[in-house]
This record gives sequence, C-alpha cells and structure tokens, in this order.
Amino acid sequence: MPYWRLSSFYFAYFAALGALVPFWGLYLQDLGFSPLAISQLIGVLMATKVLAPNLWGWISDRSPARMPLIRLAAFLTLLSFLPILFLREFWGIALVMGLFGFFWNAALPQMEAVTLNHLGARIHRYARIRLWGSLGFILSVLSLGGLIPDFGIGLVPWLVCLCYLGLWLSTLRIEECTPTTATEEQGNLWEQIKRPEIAAFLTSVFLMQMSHGAYYAFYSIHLSEAGYSSLAVGALWAEGVVAEILIFLKMPQLLDRFGPRPILLTSLGLAAVRWLLIGAFAAYPWVQILAQSLHAASFGAFHAAAIYLVHGYFTGNLQGRGQALYNSLGFGAGTALGTFLSGFFWERWGAFGTFSLAALAAALGGLIASRN
Repeated sequence: MPYWRLSSFYFAYFAALGALVPFWGLYLQDLGFSPLAISQLIGVLMATKVLAPNLWGWISDRSPARMPLIRLAAFLTLLSFLPILFLREFWGIALVMGLFGFFWNAALPQMEAVTLNHLGARIHRYARIRLWGSLGFILSVLSLGGLIPDFGIGLVPWLVCLCYLGLWLSTLRIEECTPTTATEEQGNLWEQIKRPEIAAFLTSVFLMQMSHGAYYAFYSIHLSEAGYSSLAVGALWAEGVVAEILIFLKMPQLLDRFGPRPILLTSLGLAAVRWLLIGAFAAYPWVQILAQSLHAASFGAFHAAAIYLVHGYFTGNLQGRGQALYNSLGFGAGTALGTFLSGFFWERWGAFGTFSLAALAAALGGLIASRN
C-alpha cells in the first residue's frame, strides 16, 4: 500500500482548504464585499460540489482507470485558479470560484475510491491516511495566521496556488489500483438511494453539512469582530483540526467497538451543542476552545463513520458514484445551502440566530437518522 503517496494527496488537498476556509471570508471582506456577497461567493464554491463529483464519478465508473482523471482535475484546478490572483470584482471572482471548484471538487471523491481500493480489507486504516489531510490543514492555517499580520490578507490566494501545485504533483506519484469488485454489478443507483436506511443516512449527511455553512463562511469574521487576532483565529481553527486528528487515530478502535451508526448519531448531537456554544459565547476564549474540540465529532468522527457506511452501501459498479453522491449531497448541496442561508440570516439575526439555526439542522439530522 503506497501509504506516503496517498497521504501526500490528502496533505496538499486539505492544506489548500486550510487557506481557503478560515481566511477566504476575511479576504473577501478586505476586498469590500458585504456579508451577503461573501456568503454568495463562498456558496458558489460549495455549489460546485453538487455537480462536479457526480459528473466525474459517472465518468470514472465507466473508465478503465481513475488516476488519469484525478491528475487532469488537479492540473485544471491549478490552472483555473490563477486568474483570481488579479480579480477584484464580484462576477469575475464568482466565475473563477465556480470554475476551479468544479475541478477541485472532482478530485477528492475519486481519490477516496482509489484509497479504499488500495486499503482493501484494511478499510479501518483509512483514518490513518486521512489524518495527513488534517496535518496539512493545520500547517496552512497556522502559517497564514502568523504571516497575515506582517504581509496582509492578500497572501491567502498565493498560498492556495502553492497548495494546488503540490496537489497536482502528488497525483503524479500515485498508481492505479483496480477494485476487486470491479465486475460486480450492484444494480441501479436510484434503487439503492430509495432504501430507507440509505435515504435517512443521506438526509442526515445533508443536514450535518448544511449546519456547517455558517461556520465555514462566518466563523473567522465572528471571532475577528469579537476582538480575536488573526493568529488567535488560526489557532482556534488549528485546534479543531488537532481534535480531528486525535479522533482519526482512535477511529479503528471506536468503529470496532461501537459501529458506524452510533458514532454518526452521537456526532450529530454534539454538532448541535458546538454551534450553540459558538453562536452564544464568542467573547469567552475557553468556550471557543471547548467548541472547537467538538470538531472531533462534527467532522472527524462523522466523516470517518460516513465513509465506512458509504463503502458498504455502494459497491461494485456504484463505488465511484456512491462516493460522489456522499460528497456532492453533503459537502456540496448541504454546505452550499447552509452558506447561502447563513449570509441571509447573518444580516438579519446576527451570529446567535444564525448558529442556532445551524444547531437545529444538526439536531434534525440526528432525529431522522435515529428513526431508520
């Protein structure tokens, strides 16, 4: 198993995410955009996760190999992002974010399938590879948090470019791995989705990621307005990902002991608590430290358990499309809708009202998942 080569992809991919998610809202705010415009621009990026993974998943399930498609997506991500270094107008930025997002969000679901094929029966070791993505995120967010006071927020897109270059280079070193179930026919994708337990699972995924919309768009702005420095903002983001790494390290034992479904339900409940703490107690650093530690549940444990379930629900000729559906429905449609709505509610109800609605979405996801 090419552990380090697979890990390098996740490291570069999430290093780019570590530059975009915590600081992109602040970068757009520095360009003079309103909260609603910021949520719309970030929402464009999230919305590309709806179409891109499914289209590329459909192509990859009909292609003899996934890695050439992944390499192409990584190269086009870098190429299409470059114009954003010089753009300052809403529509130009929106166009570029939609374009590079279409390619960027195509790569990860297919790499997940490649990684799981390399793991084979050792699927419980997925979290050990994925944690390198978390380390990339931490390095990126802490580096920017420390450099922005000296070099300005304009440094953000340049670091993202560097990460995309690393992403493309990492794909050149990963070899193909044909799944043992490549010729196995599982049936129609829609027939799988209609199964009650899968429909409930996908609904909970959608609501969980929808609840993250305000967090991705406004958490850094929320902290900045409460008086936190850019270094403190970066440190809190990094703390959440450290918690994510720790839970990834424990996931093989937790999955063996409890199974994926109880972990999924617990994560949804703790996510609701997290959003309430963020919305109500921004002025208290120790509460934010506690809230960020819950990232271990709302993202780390939830994602690892969900990947486990997706791998079991969608096999054979549905493998690529199953991974794509999970990413596009949750990280795409769910996060995009949550981001768009958060901009609307932020201007009317402020942080507490917006994050309270996020908590409600996570709680509703837990209720639906628990009944099927």
